[in-house]
Amino acid sequence: MGQGLEVVKNVPKPMAPVNKRPFIEYILDYWISQDVTRFILSVGYLKEKIISHFGTSYKGVKIEYVIETEPLGTGGGLILASENLSEDFLVINGDTFIEVDLNKFYKFHNENRSQWSFALFKANDHKRFLPLGLSKKFQINFSQSNNKENFLANGGVYLMSPSLLKQLNFEIRKKISLEEQILSKALDCGSRIFGFITHGNFLDIGLPEDYKTAGKFMKDLNF
Repeated sequence: MGQGLEVVKNVPKPMAPVNKRPFIEYILDYWISQDVTRFILSVGYLKEKIISHFGTSYKGVKIEYVIETEPLGTGGGLILASENLSEDFLVINGDTFIEVDLNKFYKFHNENRSQWSFALFKANDHKRFLPLGLSKKFQINFSQSNNKENFLANGGVYLMSPSLLKQLNFEIRKKISLEEQILSKALDCGSRIFGFITHGNFLDIGLPEDYKTAGKFMKDLNF
């Protein structure tokens, strides 16, 4: 979470309090408002605090859990959670928030026959965000942008095909990096990976400066 955030020292990052509510509740509320009807949470560190808080449902929406008995990294938890899925699914980080119109995102994903679609937003801090390049057909590459005023960055929300992860054939319950291993291998294999540009707001409570403004951020969004 970052040094100095003693208030969230004894809870996992998604449970960090924002206006006296766990941050993850805002995330779930946002996607429920866009008709998401099932959540699978990959939990590990202090998992009992999440499981005891939500149980098996939240506001009538089913919640399931996959348990990381050892830390699996940003990719290992994803592979574990998607193991039994057969349809394209939405991937959401538990400590970031970004506004994305799910209907438009899903339409973009399907029209491009994408195997992995990224929600991208415009940023201007090269020290904080890795610039992502897009072809004219919105396919993702990692060409560095020289434009220091404005570039596209990863918002941490994806639409993915389970067949892509099966094709990449990573071992389950192994520590894996989504960025350095899964994405790298998918690009090397010529997978269909596209970027959807959203103009919504972005927040990362893993950074002290964002966490300090999270309460106002959510109030401004009428949460």
